[in-house]
Amino acid sequence: MKKPYLAAGAGVGAGALALIGVLVLFVAAVANGAAGHQQSTAGVQAAGQGQVADIPPNMLALYRQAAPAACPGLDWSVLAAIGKVETDHGRYPTMRSSAGAVGPMQFLPSTFEGYAYPIPPGGANPPTPWDPTDAVYAAARMLCAGGAQTGTSNGLYKAIYSYNHADWYVNKVLAQAKSYAAAQPSDTGDADSDGASNPIVKAALTQLGVPYVWGGGTINGASGGGFDCSGLTSYAVYQGTGHRVVLPRTSQEQRHVGTAVARSEMQPGDLIVFNKDGWGHVGIYAGGNRMVDAPRPGKSVEIITLAGYWENYAWDIRRVA
Repeated sequence: MKKPYLAAGAGVGAGALALIGVLVLFVAAVANGAAGHQQSTAGVQAAGQGQVADIPPNMLALYRQAAPAACPGLDWSVLAAIGKVETDHGRYPTMRSSAGAVGPMQFLPSTFEGYAYPIPPGGANPPTPWDPTDAVYAAARMLCAGGAQTGTSNGLYKAIYSYNHADWYVNKVLAQAKSYAAAQPSDTGDADSDGASNPIVKAALTQLGVPYVWGGGTINGASGGGFDCSGLTSYAVYQGTGHRVVLPRTSQEQRHVGTAVARSEMQPGDLIVFNKDGWGHVGIYAGGNRMVDAPRPGKSVEIITLAGYWENYAWDIRRVA
C-alpha cells in the first residue's frame, strides 16, 4: 500500500515543467535519482540548508557508500538531501509520522519490504526501516527503481516527486542536494586537506560498512567477512601504497612503524594509535578531525569524529607512506 499524498496532484504539472530547465544544469553536478519512496510530515519540519558538516559522520559515510552500491550514477547528495528533509539525518525525536512512516528515511514498513534485500554490509538481520544502513540502502534502491538510472533531469524530478508527491518537496530536496554537492573540502570538515583523495584513506573508504571481526583482515584484502582495527589499517596501507608497505599485524606493533608525526602535523593517511588497553586501538586519519575506524564487535567500518571520546587517550601518530 502506498503512503497518502501530502500534496494534491496526480502528475508532473506546470510547476514541474518550469523546473526542468533548472534541473538540466543541476544534473551536471548531481546524478539522477529515481521514484520509489514516499514521505511523511515528520522530517519536513526538520528540513534546512546547511553544509556537509551538518551531516553526522556515520550518515555521511552511509550516503556515500549506498548511492554507488545500490544505484550506480545516483549522487550521494540526493540521498543525503532526502535524509535531511525527512528526519534531519535521524535527529527528529520520534521518527514516526501520522501516515505510519518510520525510521530515518521515513518508510512505510510495507514499502520498505520491497527494497530491503539484499541485506547491505552492516545492516540488521532481518532488515528494518529503523536501521540507518538498511533505510539508506532501501531509499537508494527505490530511487533507482523509479528512474534515477535514466540520467535525465526529468528522471530525477520524477524520482524525488515519487518519494513525496509535492512540487515543493522536490524543490526543497534539489536545493539541499545542490548545496551538499557543491560543498568544498572545507565544508566537510577536511579544512587541512581533502582526505578522500589520499590513496590510503580511499582504500579504507572502500570498506565502509564491512562488519568488525576480531582478528579479521588479511594483507590482500580477502578479509573473509570483516576487519578489526589493525586489520583495516593493514589492508588500507597495503592497497593505498600499491602493495609496497606491509604493516605488522597488531596495533602495538604498528605503533613503531614509519615516522613519528606531531599531532599538529597530521595528514590524511597517517595512522593514529591510541593508548587504550595498552595501545590497543588504531585508525586512519581522514582529515577534518575524522578517522576511518573498525571500532568493535557489533559495529562496522565507519567514519568517526576524533573529538570527544578519543581525546581521553594518548595518541601516537605514525606516517607510513
